Amino acid sequence: MPNRVYLDWNATTPLRAEARAAMVAAFDLVGNPSSVHAEGREARRLVEEARATLAAAVGAQPRNVVFTSAGTEANALALSPGLRGPPGGPVARLLVSAVEHASVLAGGRFPADKIGLIQVRRSGVVDLDQLKRQLKDGPPALVSIMAANNETGAVQPVTEAASIVHEAGGLLHVDAIQALGKIPFDINSVGADLATFSAHKIGGPKGVGALALTEGISGLEPVLRGGGQELNRRAGTENIAGIAGFGAAVKAALQALPEDVKRMASLRDRLENGLGDVPGTTVFATEVARLPNTVLFTAPGLKAETAVIGFDLEGIAMSSGSACSSGKVQPSHVLSAMGYDPAVAQGAVRLSLGWSTEPEDINRALEAWRKLGNTLLKR
Repeated sequence: MPNRVYLDWNATTPLRAEARAAMVAAFDLVGNPSSVHAEGREARRLVEEARATLAAAVGAQPRNVVFTSAGTEANALALSPGLRGPPGGPVARLLVSAVEHASVLAGGRFPADKIGLIQVRRSGVVDLDQLKRQLKDGPPALVSIMAANNETGAVQPVTEAASIVHEAGGLLHVDAIQALGKIPFDINSVGADLATFSAHKIGGPKGVGALALTEGISGLEPVLRGGGQELNRRAGTENIAGIAGFGAAVKAALQALPEDVKRMASLRDRLENGLGDVPGTTVFATEVARLPNTVLFTAPGLKAETAVIGFDLEGIAMSSGSACSSGKVQPSHVLSAMGYDPAVAQGAVRLSLGWSTEPEDINRALEAWRKLGNTLLKR
């Protein structure tokens, strides 16, 4: 849209030119990737090239990458009772951090009485001491801790968590959907057993996700059963164009990562400094490592729904948190888990930047915030 500023990149990103080109080329292919004739083999080639690209980007083996319809499905697939690691028996329960995305908090295929919450500290970082206590009290567990929070941007100590989980005989799933393309992420370096990703968070198309596993993980039960695609881990004819776009977006995002991180962090810091022009403005999770593009903030008396509408009328697209509750501006469960009062959780809004965000976009956002602060927060 003309004269609009898009600052809701954590919800979704614009389609990269590289992804668009890959998808357009894929649309012209007629073959089913499961067919053995030349047309089918050409379609299969695109799928496997994208699989290899994503696998190389996150440190997995291509055979251990499973394409899904979205990040939500990838998370549901990962949260599978009966998963086994190389040394031990199957996991019998699930522990998830209290600030996870709704698709992880839902618990996948685990029954409700086998799901426990790991609390977080005031900073939004998971309480590793509590994790240790919970792992001691019960059978082997699958633990799910996101790499970086979609609302606050707080980067979680997943490497430390992995050591704790493995020492207790459990497995670690990392929702890396917000991390990929914003900070370095390697499934082996962090010690994750499973990790999930989503194309539309890095400039790929909506409706494509992936699950990556490390070597030796078994017992994954498919959510969808049928034709045996994805090595019997996810049935259904593959979304060729979407997968091709995902692969192209991964390649483009990783090539630009160092420059994009530096640029976005500089713009984020400038944004945060300017937000302070409105007295009482609070930016969350500033005391811990965060994504370079994410700012969650509030001010006394601010209502998230009113602020989102006010910014929108000023030509600024932003959000109150997770886009998966679109149409429902609700108190942030993340801030509630961090121990903030409900009134604060109801007033938090998020600005998130991307690779094409310009200094002028920050100027526009700050101008809108000063204007809104003088009207919405009058006392």
